Amino acid sequence: MSPARPCTGLRAAVAASMGLSEGPAGSARSGRLLRPPSPAPAAPGARLFRLPGSGAVRAANPERAGWTEALRAAVAELRAGAVVAVPTDTLYGLACSASCSEALGVVYRVKGRSETKPLAVCLGRVADVYRYCRVRVPEGLLNDLLPGPVTLVMERSEELNKDLNPFTPLVGIRIPDHAFMQDLAQVFGGPLALTSANLSSQASSLNVEEFQDLWPRLSLVIDGGPIGDGQSPECRLGSTVVDLSVPGEFGIIRPGCALESTSAILQKYGLLPLRGSCL
Repeated sequence: MSPARPCTGLRAAVAASMGLSEGPAGSARSGRLLRPPSPAPAAPGARLFRLPGSGAVRAANPERAGWTEALRAAVAELRAGAVVAVPTDTLYGLACSASCSEALGVVYRVKGRSETKPLAVCLGRVADVYRYCRVRVPEGLLNDLLPGPVTLVMERSEELNKDLNPFTPLVGIRIPDHAFMQDLAQVFGGPLALTSANLSSQASSLNVEEFQDLWPRLSLVIDGGPIGDGQSPECRLGSTVVDLSVPGEFGIIRPGCALESTSAILQKYGLLPLRGSCL
């Protein structure tokens, strides 16, 4: 089992090595909203940048568009044990290093989330799933579902931090169909804990303004623009959560935004619905 990553006191060293600066001494870390220069008014203390396009598609010229700068800043903060707001293929999320126990606690406090509710794990490649989970489905099934708007629940391996969801032997895996998130997970080089960017029990967020009250408690906010159609309730359903922990069977834990397409893929591979499943 991998030990929890020590994270206290690393921020200044990592930030300096990446050419980043800290906030004023003695002050709370203010959220920094990453997007290119814009005439829009800035929040006090925020650096304003924006991912090119939506961030869902990789920039043609990452250096010029600010993509690389945003990526480096986010990786530095995550390695220092910070919590970063990020766009995904479904909703805006809060991410931190899954190996940093202190950062996991911050995520729960920021959201006001019960510590009995699990956090998902975001990875950069399908191949990484085999390191952090005991996979009991065909490789083709994983490749058909990932990357995509699904969370696949499987038995966790001992590679994951024991302080991540210590109350369950299972873990939910996400590989968003979002270029920036895939780049972030790959460059970070380890599992990221991921949850939605909102206070618990409140509506999920499709743009950064909708969780602005959380900014002062975050280290970085990556603005990928609006996600989906803000007028459609279906856009706020989040990923479809599927239990794949039982060989030959599947359970729908949360229908989410991709139930129909996900169910079709599962049945294509001959998996049967678990008793008591949503299907």
